Amino acid sequence: MNCRSEVLEVSVEGRQVEEAMLAVLHTVLLHRSTGKFHYKKEGTYSIGTVGIQDVDCDFIDFTYVRVSSEELDRALRKVVGEFKARYLLQGLHSQVDARSPGLQRSHLISDLVSSGRDALRNSGGDGLGQMSLEFYQKKKSRWPFSDECIPWEVWTVKVHVVALATEQERQICREKVGEKLCEKIINIVEVMSRHEYLPKMPTQSEVDNVFDTGLRDVQPYLYKISFQITDALGTSVTTTMRRLIKDTLAL
Repeated sequence: MNCRSEVLEVSVEGRQVEEAMLAVLHTVLLHRSTGKFHYKKEGTYSIGTVGIQDVDCDFIDFTYVRVSSEELDRALRKVVGEFKARYLLQGLHSQVDARSPGLQRSHLISDLVSSGRDALRNSGGDGLGQMSLEFYQKKKSRWPFSDECIPWEVWTVKVHVVALATEQERQICREKVGEKLCEKIINIVEVMSRHEYLPKMPTQSEVDNVFDTGLRDVQPYLYKISFQITDALGTSVTTTMRRLIKDTLAL
């Protein structure tokens, strides 16, 4: 089976990371979820409805649509929160290394953390990270081997975090990021509209090999999310965002 791979890149400031990532992940899962399966007998089933709701961002001029499932939303917010915390922690360590590479690391980190969430939200300067949303299906293996997980689609979102100096720059970034996110969402919808491979609808005995049946109100395809943070700065997207801000300020 060939695994499809899609890569998206976004450039945001620190306080926009969470909303940008949730907008992308929720949009993908909106198109990769179904209602709950209700089996009458083997091979015969009905599919429940999937509710949707609009979400208005606080730090981006953007509204996205997500599946109306609090359980799914909590799961995504948890992993995105971990991603953001890891980025911020790395930013704090970078600040500590710049101030004192010696024995005062723990005290300096404590001082930076105690400066408040607003300081943390905008800390760290330029940076780069990425999250991957992988859809897979299970293939049963004979004992004593564990089941094989076969990926069939992977979405990778590369996030470039920029540090902005003024409130005027932040306001412009708020608008520009909204415009760029709109382009990304349209791109996701176009990809989803293609007639490409999806796992076939399973029988009742195999439904757990294709879908995550652990949620009460929705049934997404099996997925897992991973992320990584790096010190490397993605120059292309970040430079484009800075140029957009400067060009707007020059008008």
